[in-house]
Amino acid sequence: MATVALALKRVENGVVLKDRIYNELKRAITAINVYADSDEHRLDERQLSEELGVSRTPVREALCRLENEGFVHTVPRRGAFIARKSKKEIVEMITVWAALESLASRLITERASENEIAGLRKMFATFSDDKVQAHIDEYSETNIEFHKALFQISHCDLLNKLTENMFLHMRWIRMRTISEKDRASRSIIDHMNIIEALEARDADLAERLTKEHTLNLARHVEGNVDWLN
Repeated sequence: MATVALALKRVENGVVLKDRIYNELKRAITAINVYADSDEHRLDERQLSEELGVSRTPVREALCRLENEGFVHTVPRRGAFIARKSKKEIVEMITVWAALESLASRLITERASENEIAGLRKMFATFSDDKVQAHIDEYSETNIEFHKALFQISHCDLLNKLTENMFLHMRWIRMRTISEKDRASRSIIDHMNIIEALEARDADLAERLTKEHTLNLARHVEGNVDWLN
């Protein structure tokens, strides 16, 4: 079985060595889209320790920490793998995300500055319906940044903390699904409607549109995605 190659950087010794190892492994693991194909992504402790320039013990500890966060899973007698969630788990995660993100939109209408909301509109200034598909990779990244920004400008530390790791899982799913079933063209329309509601400081409308937009992703995964178990 092939072992996945992570783009790792060596870490220097210090009092926060464990955190550095954890952060570097997390960065490299989440840089891989595990839903881009059906391959298993196995992690080899010895290889990781050699590439990081550290012993295997702190690598093992970091992998355990990442397993607790849902990014790694260990199979007895087979080793550690980058975690892939089931369709049921993903739909549940998106449903929870919809509730949290819609709350963020409501808070934006109360807390965000005019410039912060204007920044959301600027994200899509170079995109139009006829250009989205032609620049799907660029649009995919903008789409992800838009959803991240909704939490940032809600100015709610707890919401940002709660969604920090979930965002990384959502990023994988959004990257894989954005080009399916003309979702990109529909999403930019949804985004502009959400932004207009935020600009109008219409909390009820912004909350409803944001929730509907994300729940549409859940429905897409549930009804159309066949690359998950």
